[in-house]
Amino acid sequence: MNFDAALDTAIARLHDEGRYRTFIDIERRRGDFPQAVWRKPDGSEAEITVWCGNDYLGMGQHPEVLAAMHEAIDAAGAGSGGTRNISGTTVYHKRLEAELADLHGKEAALVFTSAYIANDATLSTLPKLFPGLIIYSDALNHASMIEGVRRNGGAKRVFRHNDVAHLRALMAADDPAAPKLVAFESIYSMDGDFGPIKDICDAADDFGALTYIDEVHAVGMYGPRGGGVAERDGLMGRIDIINGTLAKAFGVFGGYIAASAKMVDAVRSYAPGFIFTTSLPPTVAAGAAASVRVLKQAQHLRDAQQLNARILKMRLKGLGLPIIDHGSHIVPVHVGDPIHCKMLSDMLLENFGIYAQPINFPTVPRGTERLRFTPSPVHDAGQIDRLVKAMDSLWRHCALNRAEASA
Repeated sequence: MNFDAALDTAIARLHDEGRYRTFIDIERRRGDFPQAVWRKPDGSEAEITVWCGNDYLGMGQHPEVLAAMHEAIDAAGAGSGGTRNISGTTVYHKRLEAELADLHGKEAALVFTSAYIANDATLSTLPKLFPGLIIYSDALNHASMIEGVRRNGGAKRVFRHNDVAHLRALMAADDPAAPKLVAFESIYSMDGDFGPIKDICDAADDFGALTYIDEVHAVGMYGPRGGGVAERDGLMGRIDIINGTLAKAFGVFGGYIAASAKMVDAVRSYAPGFIFTTSLPPTVAAGAAASVRVLKQAQHLRDAQQLNARILKMRLKGLGLPIIDHGSHIVPVHVGDPIHCKMLSDMLLENFGIYAQPINFPTVPRGTERLRFTPSPVHDAGQIDRLVKAMDSLWRHCALNRAEASA
């Protein structure tokens, strides 16, 4: 086989379909976020505003987070030195897990190198703990959840997105004695819609099922202490396993689950993705713990972020742009074509100094390609104004549809 030719064909196919992904080389600058420097392929530089980052609250530059990281690296050095089982558990990891357990009102928490790994490792391990387990998974669950469910070797059922009646029908069709678990998300990041947490918990209770929620795009962002949508709605106690990230609203790195002490003990003892992975560097764990601690008392940041999201949505709607608005902090603008989406992204960057990465298949279904904006408390009125005017100009220039996608 000509392996080089096969690689050329695979990469060319992405170019032809308009969904080849380009890395944008940017340099974030402490104290100046969301401004950054774009280092262009030709070696030149340009000032840009980042509008697609997941550091939703700007915690990646918070003084208390940085101070905690400096203290830890000075005290403990760079790396952890091993897996959690072999020399890689430090006081910083234990403090972080205690903060996370407290955040979610659970007995324990377990930190992984990413929320992707936390989902994959946990969901693929659960059938080892509960033989015969059937997992019911929302059709729009994140790739990490899909992969974990796929790899676990157990039975799975996929219910239509946010369709609790379909979920109930699937559970009713299965053996009443079989152990069951419902896996879903609190906020689905590509459309920004919310999962029906209470209704799913009610259905799970009726069929004796465990509940597993991915709060990746909600932790730090919702609830009086940043515990997520389940905390906001007073439902954390009804969720058996909560998955979250330390790399979005908390602004650092890593992922975790929070659950009962027995559940956490079992997962850490059986999940290969946890057992055989070097633990987070102490400096990262220290920064994440500081961020969680700060955001438990930083409602003003959540309020400011939500206000900026509402302003951006209102102004884009006023121009007739097809935004998808489900009331969350995420602002998707529907384009519907991968080539146009990439072109808009390139023009925003080149002509206006605005960085918004195109979202194409397989992240979203074909025909639903979009630009996805993530306003933060550190985006100011002038930056919002420049984004809105740039979108209006490009939409007019490209003669794109101004009918609203959804409200």
